[in-house]
Amino acid sequence: EVQLVESGGGLVQAGGSLRLSCAASGFTFDDYAIGWFRQAPGKEREGVSCISVSDRTTYYADSVKGRFTISSDAAKNTVYLQMNSLKPEDTAVYYCAATVHYSGIYYYTEDEYNYWGQGTQVTVSS
Repeated sequence: EVQLVESGGGLVQAGGSLRLSCAASGFTFDDYAIGWFRQAPGKEREGVSCISVSDRTTYYADSVKGRFTISSDAAKNTVYLQMNSLKPEDTAVYYCAATVHYSGIYYYTEDEYNYWGQGTQVTVSS
């Protein structure tokens, strides 16, 4: 059974940091790309970042470049999203998702992801 389990969300003041984790099981981790998405109340879900486990290719949305860092630990089947300099507009439910990775591709649309986690709430207070 495929599972993606997010953790690490919480309440933080603006300017603070959080590290989200996405623990994966039930599929060959190295064959996949893992993405982070977020959805704020009343807004559409948006892609935040993505990493291919095999070649470590990464993607960041413009809104988080320079503040968020995505990384993977193949030994733990886990992807992390380090979020620094958090802003109130980063408040959202954060989801991780998995899609089969193809060499040379560094970005996947939301529809291309096959598996999704349940989400973790991040709240940034001003």
